[in-house]
Amino acid sequence: MEGRNTTLGEFIIEHQNSFQYSTGELSRIINSIRLAAKVVNYKVNKAGLVDIVGAAGEQNIQGEDQQKLDVYANEVFIQTLINREIVCGIGSEENDDFITVAGSDKSHNNKYIVLMDPLDGSSNIDVNVSVGTIFSVFRRITPVGTPVTLEDFLQPGINQVAAGYVIYGTSTMLVYTTGHGVNGFTLNPAIGTFYLSHPNMKYPDKGNIYSINEGNYVHFPQGVKDYIKYCQLEEADRPYTSRYIGSLVSDFHRNIIKGGIYLYPTTSKTPSGKLRLLYECNPMAFIAEQAGGKASNGFDRIMEIQPSALHQRAPFFCGNKEMVEKAEECMANAK
Repeated sequence: MEGRNTTLGEFIIEHQNSFQYSTGELSRIINSIRLAAKVVNYKVNKAGLVDIVGAAGEQNIQGEDQQKLDVYANEVFIQTLINREIVCGIGSEENDDFITVAGSDKSHNNKYIVLMDPLDGSSNIDVNVSVGTIFSVFRRITPVGTPVTLEDFLQPGINQVAAGYVIYGTSTMLVYTTGHGVNGFTLNPAIGTFYLSHPNMKYPDKGNIYSINEGNYVHFPQGVKDYIKYCQLEEADRPYTSRYIGSLVSDFHRNIIKGGIYLYPTTSKTPSGKLRLLYECNPMAFIAEQAGGKASNGFDRIMEIQPSALHQRAPFFCGNKEMVEKAEECMANAK
């Protein structure tokens, strides 16, 4: 069945038995995300026409101005997940604390938690640059039948059972993994259906794109400066091309297709890095590894980091395996 005419719904049903806990719950979570993504996509695509762009006048837990569309996307994803009676807890980059979901029968019997960045890159909305949604799914570790606790959310990335992103761009795509490779689905807006367009996504063996905000160069660690200089050297396969959109989903998506590395290191201004371990780094690391790539904090595998806080930040080096390993080598040599 797989091919250009396979819908996301068909693909989920066809592959749910390959999921370790094939109860249909994970399929329902992906279906919920698919539904919410279509609603958000509709708003994103008409964002310039209505009073939905611009700041909402509040700041999120990170101290960043919340865009109106951020708030909207957050509410849509949370309500869709709660209404479907699948998850026992939700963590969002936009919320100070996690949300406990008891279910309509107040039983706390659901087994999964979802962590998400509902609208990544939203500061780009006003200038018509692609934005996205990032999500990560874990099985709870506290007993079923009890309310979730912080412990359920502070799990290392290796415990993820699914992760993915939606990119709202020239075409809208949903890309996800359950640990059996990475598949991408493109929305046909005429009929509102996602079709399998990018089966078994893999990083090219060789990459030649590096994505980093070079405006922060003076604030970077020496190892990152050394890696940038390496990328710029006149060699047989270099200099590499510099491409940086400033929207993680967009930069990651381009690099997985064309071959490249994304870097958001520590800086003197952000000594812990800027991206969030639970909402951005872990899910993207899971996808990258499933696509034959690598993700680290410059020294250690992202997915093995034990989180200690819900909104913990981490430096992020992610992409083509060889390129990430070279960046790690530069970091190690500069220590």
